Amino acid sequence: MAMKWAASDLFKRETWWGPLSLAGLVVAILAFASDRLHKWWMLFQYDMPEKVRVEVTGFFDLVMAWNKGVSYGLFQAEGTGGVVLLILFALLVVGGLSLWLARVAHWRMALAIGLVIGGALGNVYDRFVYGAVADFFSFHAWGYYWYIFNVADIWIVLGVVLIFLDSMLESGEEKAAAGRGDGERG
Repeated sequence: MAMKWAASDLFKRETWWGPLSLAGLVVAILAFASDRLHKWWMLFQYDMPEKVRVEVTGFFDLVMAWNKGVSYGLFQAEGTGGVVLLILFALLVVGGLSLWLARVAHWRMALAIGLVIGGALGNVYDRFVYGAVADFFSFHAWGYYWYIFNVADIWIVLGVVLIFLDSMLESGEEKAAAGRGDGERG
């Protein structure tokens, strides 16, 4: 059954705040703060821009890379207009995730969405302040280099994986409930 939605609903509290919104917000704040703290330390305490590359192991380096695009360096934004577009796109995604967060019924999904929101806002902060996202972690083996990433990217990927797992668990719970014939979730 489809729910009716009106433009005036956009300004109602229930549209943006649900039973697990606080939990998701706390997770988002912690993810954002950990990303900001790590980037601050790497840029201004460890002085990574001066070091450029530090070999930690045979397969892991700390590097200084400024990503002007999105994942894997796609959609490079060279000018101010491109940076603003990437910021606006990320903020639209965060807005959509916030709407979704207001409707979730399981803590797993609130955690997952909070991680994605916090990571996305960490990278938005970089784009706003520096015009690019600071990346530091580089894994490599046998001549193959994986993309360079940061703590915010870790939170985003972890959140997406949790969303995927939650959708699989939810699907399994619905099948189990249907098998019992009670129509209730298990």
